[in-house]
Parts: sequence; structure tokens; C-alpha cells
Amino acid sequence: MNAPADGARFQTEVPFCLPRGYIDAHGVLHRHGIMRLATAADEILPLRDPRVQQNPAYLAVIVLGRVITKLGSVTDIDPHMIEGLFASDFDYLQRLYEELNSAEEGASRPMAGGPDDDGARRSKMRAVGEA
Repeated sequence: MNAPADGARFQTEVPFCLPRGYIDAHGVLHRHGIMRLATAADEILPLRDPRVQQNPAYLAVIVLGRVITKLGSVTDIDPHMIEGLFASDFDYLQRLYEELNSAEEGASRPMAGGPDDDGARRSKMRAVGEA
């Protein structure tokens, strides 16, 4: 794949910090993660899932399970894990997903990080190599 003429690269992942965090089966809290841009398949293939056909709201659970690539030390994200999120974290991830995958080129980009990072770790989506 060729880089754009101006030399900038398109960033396809964004770090985030959940407001509350996911608590795994061992009681470990996971708050920091990575979400990637969605592909057409990420939005189309889950429509075939019987859980989505029975309850269209379940689509968000499956899609988030596909686009979140890491949450704390967990790299095998699945719908069951997404189901275990606190409602506030689920809402945060849905909003982040919508902002990250917005078709509007000039739209504001999501702020990575979370409520407790005090701006130090917050960064807007930007092309790799930008200052």
C-alpha cells in the first residue's frame, strides 16, 4: 500500500481508557485498551448472527468485540467480555466507535484516554508522523 503523497500515514487504531474498567474472572481491573477502525465486514457479518436477528441491540456487542483489539492484558476480546462491561463503559465505547468511524472528514476526532488521565495521555486521532 502506498503512503499518501504528503508522507502522512493513516492511523487505524486509537488508545482509550474506560471510565470504570472491565473486571476479569480473576478480579483484575482492565481500563486501557485499543480500538481499531471498523471494516465493512465488521458491520455486515454480525447481521447474520442469530443473537442480532433476535435482538438488534446485540449488534453493538458483537461489533465492539470485533474492533477492540486489546483491553488491559487481554487480547482475545469476544462478545461475552463486552457483555461483562459496566453500562458506563459500554456507552463510552459505543460513542468512541461512532466518533472513530464517522464518515465526516472534518468531524472532531475522539479523545483517547479517559476521565482520570488529566489530559496527559489524551490525544486526538492524527496521522502518524504529525507533530
